[in-house]
Amino acid sequence: MSAHLQLEPEVLGHVDRLRGELVDLHAQLVRYGLVVWTGGNVSARVPGADLFLIKPSGVLYEDLTPASMVLCTLDGEAVDPSQSPSSDTESHAYVYRHMPEVAGQVHTHSTYACAWAARAEEIPCVLTAMADEFGGPIPLGPFALIGGEDIGRGVVETLTGHRSKAVIMQNHGTFTIGKDARSAVKAAVMCEDVARSVHMARALGECVPIPQDAIDSLYDRYQNVYGQRPSPTA
Repeated sequence: MSAHLQLEPEVLGHVDRLRGELVDLHAQLVRYGLVVWTGGNVSARVPGADLFLIKPSGVLYEDLTPASMVLCTLDGEAVDPSQSPSSDTESHAYVYRHMPEVAGQVHTHSTYACAWAARAEEIPCVLTAMADEFGGPIPLGPFALIGGEDIGRGVVETLTGHRSKAVIMQNHGTFTIGKDARSAVKAAVMCEDVARSVHMARALGECVPIPQDAIDSLYDRYQNVYGQRPSPTA
């Protein structure tokens, strides 16, 4: 597609805003120790258009700028052919096409989540923080090769109908989804946190599962009651 794709002013405004947000959100991956070198990425769906923005391929995090974020179609093609998007772009595109409620995605090779991926195990729900954020275990997705739609297909198949916003892809790493890119980054941070805690707990012995009714109660409270609420209008 042409680099001079004509977009409505409102859509252009969303693109400009998201470019800046994505630079900040990629910095959060570094801040929380979820990525090394150039691995990992964050993407964001553009409201009002069949487009999304994603990290460029092979660029160091400290070198990212708003202009370097690559605008892509939902077929996974860069709008500007001179830019090379992340190697995960086709998988992000697949998720956006098949999960319209998703507006942000993250992929990391964070250490403890990758340890679970290497063992091909889901992370059992043995902490209240897991019940709060993920509503149960963090599921295991299938092994898939990088560079096409296969990873995205595995993400969709695993997370469709699941309360978790994170999936541990076998032998690979973490993929998270969210209502926006910031929510997906939060899920990635929380996923690594509980992956580390449960790993350490298992080194000490058997973990004690949380009963399902308690998981349901914790999830409902965190999703619907926890945090600040907008003040009622006069």
